[in-house]
Amino acid sequence: MVIFEPFRAIGYTTTSVPFSVQRLGTEAFVTVSVGKAFQIYNCAKLTLVLVGPQLPKKIRALASYRDYTFAAYGTDIAVFKRSHQVATWSAHNAKVNLLLLFGEHILSVDVEGNLYIWTFKGIDENLDPVGHIKLEENFTPSCIMHPDTYLNKVIIGSQEGSLQLWNISTKKKLYEFKGWKSSICSCVSSPALDVVAVGCADGKIHVHNIRFDEELVTFAHSTRGAVTALSFSTDGQPLLASGGSSGVISIWNLEKRRLQSVIKEAHDGSILSLHFFVNEPVLMSSSSDNSIKMWIFDTSDGDARLLRFRSGHSAPPQCIRFYANGRHILSAGQDRAFRLFSIIQDQQSRELSQRHITKRAKKLRVKEEEIKLKPVIAFDCAEIRERDWCNVVTCHMDTAQAYVWRLQNFVLGEHILKPRPENPTPVKACAISACGNFAILGTAGGWIERFNLQSGSSRGNYVDPSERSICAHDGEVVGIACDSTNTHMISAGYHGDIKVWDFKGRGVPSRWEVGSSVVRIVFNRLNGLLAVAADDLIIRLFDVVASRMVRKFEGHTDRVTDMCFSEDGKWLLSSSMDGSLRVWDVILARQIDALHVDVSVTALSLSPNMDILATSHVDQNGVYLWVNQSMFSGASKVDSYASGKRVVSVKLPSVSLTKGSEAEDSDEPVGNSEQLKDAPALPSLVQQIPDLVTLSSYPKSQWQSLINLDIIKERNKPIEPPKKPEKAPFFLPSVPSLSGEIMFKPTGSTNEEAKGGEESSRIKAALAPSIFLQALQSSAEMKNFSEFTDFIKTLSPSSLDMELRILQIVGDEDEEEPEKLLPIGLLLDYFIHETACRNNFDFVQAVIRVFLKIHGETIRRQSRLQDKASKLLDVQCNTWQRVDKMFQSARCMVTFLSNSQF
Repeated sequence: MVIFEPFRAIGYTTTSVPFSVQRLGTEAFVTVSVGKAFQIYNCAKLTLVLVGPQLPKKIRALASYRDYTFAAYGTDIAVFKRSHQVATWSAHNAKVNLLLLFGEHILSVDVEGNLYIWTFKGIDENLDPVGHIKLEENFTPSCIMHPDTYLNKVIIGSQEGSLQLWNISTKKKLYEFKGWKSSICSCVSSPALDVVAVGCADGKIHVHNIRFDEELVTFAHSTRGAVTALSFSTDGQPLLASGGSSGVISIWNLEKRRLQSVIKEAHDGSILSLHFFVNEPVLMSSSSDNSIKMWIFDTSDGDARLLRFRSGHSAPPQCIRFYANGRHILSAGQDRAFRLFSIIQDQQSRELSQRHITKRAKKLRVKEEEIKLKPVIAFDCAEIRERDWCNVVTCHMDTAQAYVWRLQNFVLGEHILKPRPENPTPVKACAISACGNFAILGTAGGWIERFNLQSGSSRGNYVDPSERSICAHDGEVVGIACDSTNTHMISAGYHGDIKVWDFKGRGVPSRWEVGSSVVRIVFNRLNGLLAVAADDLIIRLFDVVASRMVRKFEGHTDRVTDMCFSEDGKWLLSSSMDGSLRVWDVILARQIDALHVDVSVTALSLSPNMDILATSHVDQNGVYLWVNQSMFSGASKVDSYASGKRVVSVKLPSVSLTKGSEAEDSDEPVGNSEQLKDAPALPSLVQQIPDLVTLSSYPKSQWQSLINLDIIKERNKPIEPPKKPEKAPFFLPSVPSLSGEIMFKPTGSTNEEAKGGEESSRIKAALAPSIFLQALQSSAEMKNFSEFTDFIKTLSPSSLDMELRILQIVGDEDEEEPEKLLPIGLLLDYFIHETACRNNFDFVQAVIRVFLKIHGETIRRQSRLQDKASKLLDVQCNTWQRVDKMFQSARCMVTFLSNSQF
């Protein structure tokens, strides 16, 4: 087993599979694919409502109907009812590319031209297709659609450029359209009868009458690329929306037969799907850039504006960092976006604003990509000053200035930090001081300068007089770090020189050489250790105060990509391009765990609570979360889960929580770890910690009510007797019982035999032991009172008080009847046992108090009970004195500190 187990992936909105839209009542829902799982969003606010389970392979097509979702993966089709898989359809021998909802049937088409018809009514009984059609050999299907009002008929487009009209009921081809000598990429039916729109690979859109096989109008995209998606408006406006592989959405006016508007840079990737909502001027689009957007046509000029969207990184993240006590993750990607992901609620994830990018791009008539900041290569944050001023600083690729961000408003700050403006070089490293007031920047020319974050002004630079040029390092500054008290600032040069600077005086009290080119550094403010990764693949730990190396870790076989310390400074985590992620124990100076993934880790971050690890990977647009097993299990030692020097292969986490670590083509769990049965057992709830007592989970109000029951009864005593209502309702006469069950009185009878039988039954019921006594006696015989404790916990305070009072002995006849003392003696044995075991301490003490209040006089007069009471007193004193001794130490310390003068 390994310490970090796959949990889930975040940051994925959609992948390169067209979505499926359905309406349930007044709400619309869209189903999208995210790799091997699917997600369902509510279109009202694009809120995530459901995540489907993980499938063995990536989803290739989707369809949905009410609570059912159909997902094609490989050669199979999975049928889900909400998030539960209810069936798997397996009839194809080739990969399924297309799915179409057709009434109460699903049509599936594979790459070899096989069309199967499935019914999902009575799906549990029949898993076989109800029909099969084999298309022609020289006909490769590329799209399928159903023309409105055409009963049992579908149109299938092909990569060869032709279309075919089929009757799926008779399984016959009715007609073949010659096409336009270009591959057909999309096809959609229009609100007008007999009219369809066909999108081709040459960028042309043909509006065609299929009844007469006549072309009505042809549109052509101005940009190169295929027409990948089409949709007709149904709100009365004669509009046709088309999307291409260039990411541009074009809106065509069918009445005027011309282009009405263009949504430039609607997406950064190819348009996958377009859908006009029924009777609404709202268009939904999805793209391979990991985004879903909704556009509304409500402007005076007829142009569309962005209504709402849900997106993630369209390119892999390069830097990630936990924020807000582990609830959020800051992520900077190669797509020039700086994002904040929530690991708790998807709706809180967002992209940080770069201030009016769209408006500035329109005004300057340039692309938004040209105005956006270049990709972030390094950043640092400080939560302490979030409400006061900007608390994040970022360094960007080939940029000679750094930018600040205000996370409270999720926006780019007003200041731009420009180190050494007379001789600018790209900023390569940055750090924020522990107080949150200063940002330190390092450049590619070896210059280090300090800035005030509140004003954005320079507060001096760090210059080493021993260097040949006036700078801090002879070469690029690789990393910068500050200690927790603003005493020292540490910087690392590319050539392997580490320098410790006086933060205020800006001198160099100490320095040392690593002996190899430095790749990355990370500093832990708690223990004052600096981890340095070099080109020789060795990770060295230096004590900054002592200026000497204290640890050396070897094991990576390729370049180290990232490192991070745990919050307590006991662990160091490192990742490498060899695909491994290793956990090093700083105190024991050894590797305690290592895992290997197929896709190399590029960045990692461990949450402050050490419960979740976040990683980003090569060519992966999401952020992957791993859980720390030692934080959620009963194992007292990490070695119970750690693999030691052995490297364990695991799969990346999935979007879905279920089967998150399955292999791609296997149903077996991933990893070379031991079976779960060999894992350490969780500690039992009855297991005691030495010298401590265990409290019950019983509500405090319940056992306090038991102690103060007399006061409660006196307070709730009625002031006057109840009055009979004028019109009393009919009811069955009943008598109360201690068990709470209603006992109905028999109908009135004047028969003497009935009266005598009733009297005898009452006597028998009075002589029979109650459930309370039966549970007490059986527990005493087994010498295990846990069941009796659970039983009396279920009783209400008044019922428990009544059971204890029933055992009360009145008069001096107890000397002649010792069996009446037996229940009291058994209760004393129960109290001795529970107090000695230190279980349910608060609840047992409350019961003892009530018991002694009721039976104290009886125990005083009976010598045989006095011995047990003395034993209970001794056990009580010994148990409490241990706890009180520890409390006394804490009380003395608090008293001393509260009376001290600082």
